[in-house]
Amino acid sequence: MATVKITVEGFKCERCSHEWIPRDKEKPRVCPKCKSPYWDKPRKIKK
Repeated sequence: MATVKITVEGFKCERCSHEWIPRDKEKPRVCPKCKSPYWDKPRKIKK
């Protein structure tokens, strides 16, 4: 049996660094681990 390298695109939470493969084609509303609705926006640094 031959081995094959498979590449799959997924998402990564900017808050908790959780990575996952989506079930649907649409963009997720929240991170499945930390439930943050801001999973796709990096944290702002307070000055």
